Amino acid sequence: METEKFSLKDHLFHEAKVAKLALEITHVYADFKGKAFVKEVIQAFPQLELKERIYHITSCLNKYLPFAYKEAVGILVRAMPQPCNPDLTDNDFGDFIYAPYAHFIAVYGCKEIYLQTSLAALEQITMRFSAEDAIRYFINAFPEPTLAQMQLWATHKHYHVRRLACEGLRPKLPWCQKIHLPIASALPVLNLLHADNTRFVTRSVANHLNDISKTHPSMVIAALQDWKSQAIQTDAELSFIIKHALRTLIKEGNPEALQLVGIGSDPAIKMLAFELTQELKFNDYLSFKFELLALDDCRLMLDYVLYFKSKNGEVSRKKVFKIKQLSLQKGETILVQKAQQLKEKMSTRILYPGVQGFELQINGAAVWKGSFGIG
Repeated sequence: METEKFSLKDHLFHEAKVAKLALEITHVYADFKGKAFVKEVIQAFPQLELKERIYHITSCLNKYLPFAYKEAVGILVRAMPQPCNPDLTDNDFGDFIYAPYAHFIAVYGCKEIYLQTSLAALEQITMRFSAEDAIRYFINAFPEPTLAQMQLWATHKHYHVRRLACEGLRPKLPWCQKIHLPIASALPVLNLLHADNTRFVTRSVANHLNDISKTHPSMVIAALQDWKSQAIQTDAELSFIIKHALRTLIKEGNPEALQLVGIGSDPAIKMLAFELTQELKFNDYLSFKFELLALDDCRLMLDYVLYFKSKNGEVSRKKVFKIKQLSLQKGETILVQKAQQLKEKMSTRILYPGVQGFELQINGAAVWKGSFGIG
């Protein structure tokens, strides 16, 4: 018997969820034509993907709510249930069905005349489901007043609002439009939020810094060094922020990033042996093993890099893979073995026959280079 394939869009947006919205709105706005709204929304769902369903619900809300924007927004805010539990610290994303409310604000309320009304509404909505996409419309249209509001939100009593202050300003937020503020504009918000007592917020801070690290690595290093010197976050949580924020720079072997996580750039080790599969067929496992001897106490970060052959024949497509982090005492040896299946067609790349490159990295530096063939 075949198992039905999971559909995220159907899990998040279905008739029962839409009917829930209609019932809540009807409780505060008796003239709302709930049955007609639900029918019109649901009829279009089979042809719509996830984000398209958000846009469609938004359009239907505009059709069935009063024409006056402030009146319509007031109805949506009053119709929402209680905020997400403010006593939790993580993994409470709220209910995706309220995403169209934030999008409604972005589409119909991103005007100077409605600015304060819209920002106040987004503050309420984000306590039920994140308004991180919607706030970016306002950042781009009204950067100064919106950024000032987000700095106030960074001290809000509800952690979902504090998270919005950080997440909405991320330079590379997935699924969302780009914002045009200078990267450094978010630093005052991050400086406040790095000491937050909720992982939901500090993870956002770390992801934000990781975004910045891809274009301004020195800015990230300086911020983290400053936070270490301030010592207002717990050691454990600051350690989490540092490791999560530096994950891209660590993969690249950035010396300052490695130093911040306690990994030296020139460990006292000796390679005793190295073996690598030389010839493979598509879908075989690439296998390698090596042995290390510690000449002194050291902490190691082991990675390997594959350089894949491109369609035009160049061996240039680089991908870094993690092996492990470990500590060795002087005189200690370790044998490391690894195998990775190289599928001909993967979700992220297509393999082409011929010679591919291999590189072993220890603490960000290449210590062994070789090649292998696929055919």
